[in-house]
Amino acid sequence: MTSPREYFVTHLECGLTGTRYEAGRVQGLSEAGRPLLVRYDLEALRGAVSRETFASRPASLWKWRELLPLADFSNRLELGEEATPILPLTRTAARLGARSVLVKDEGRLPTGSFKARGLVMALSMAKELGITKIAMPTNGNAGAAAAAYAAAAGIEAVIFAPEETPEINIREIAAYGARVYRVNGQIDDCGKLVAAGKETQGWFDLSTLKEPYRIEGKKTMGLELVEQFGWRVPDVIFYPTGGGTGLIGMWKAFAELEAIGLIGPERPRMVAVQAEGCAPMVRAFENGERHAVRWDDPATVAAGIRVPQAVGDFLILDAVRESGGFAIAVPDSAIEEAVSAVARDDGTLLCPEGGATLAAYEKALRTGLVSTDEEVLLFNCATGLKYPLADQSRRLDRHQPIDWASL
Repeated sequence: MTSPREYFVTHLECGLTGTRYEAGRVQGLSEAGRPLLVRYDLEALRGAVSRETFASRPASLWKWRELLPLADFSNRLELGEEATPILPLTRTAARLGARSVLVKDEGRLPTGSFKARGLVMALSMAKELGITKIAMPTNGNAGAAAAAYAAAAGIEAVIFAPEETPEINIREIAAYGARVYRVNGQIDDCGKLVAAGKETQGWFDLSTLKEPYRIEGKKTMGLELVEQFGWRVPDVIFYPTGGGTGLIGMWKAFAELEAIGLIGPERPRMVAVQAEGCAPMVRAFENGERHAVRWDDPATVAAGIRVPQAVGDFLILDAVRESGGFAIAVPDSAIEEAVSAVARDDGTLLCPEGGATLAAYEKALRTGLVSTDEEVLLFNCATGLKYPLADQSRRLDRHQPIDWASL
């Protein structure tokens, strides 16, 4: 059992109403139907940890254990959750006339995406709480991460995915031993199937923000980047936003780090990036609304942000507004060109969602929402190798004379 000095969770709290719920037991949404947030004894943490505490540990997600929800640290699952690098896009920055363009490459994590952060925490907590069967909807990468960590935990997993989910994700989920179903609908339709089968199938609903712990895993992106920046924050963060767990988690991380004295009150402007074919947060932001209406007929090449409705919509919009940021949508053509340009110019293969953040940054520069002097951090949320790539190869016949001048 983790020593009391390493366990600082006090309670869970409804993100909308503030109502308190007991930690250490199975919880889903609050009575208001909204996400529960994990709360810590931050005053006690202030005296228990320092920058040196974390700096002295191996560069793993689990180095932040005092700010994570496990009561028994031996219940943690590990598949190699190492810190992901922040890479300079030097030629991209020069092309745009920008001071600095950086990308945090989350594709280095287990199962090739940042979904590993949220799902390792959710499944570790499921293991600790005695859950034996989970189900969830996915657009691809989250289902793969859930299946991998469920396998590591010995937990049965059932995954529902829209028919247009990338084939590699469907096959990867099955390879980890999960049951995966293709559904003729969108991710929220898949979520309805999870909810409908809960009573008869006896599974725990691991949908985005319908349990408290994926946020805690995703917030390690914020903890990690602050340390990588020398215990400060960048000026602007462009984040690909579907369910928004990572954006919410990072905003929570910054507040907790300030409360325990590890950073000051400075915050990055948070930018929620969506595709023009599925932009409920952008529409709500522009209309001054706190909740986002479902987006009908969503369509985009960036499958990870094809989320027509998010249960944590108000938490996303609150963070964006509190930070002085904004929500922005980009067309698929700009996403595809951004992926191609960064691969050619800087040797980094972004996923489509990562490409969306660069396309959004370029649009924001053109429209004056950001300046070239600001230090910008983009998030590449998965390896580009998990997505279809155009075949641009050429053929040579080794039995024929080769015109070397034409190559």
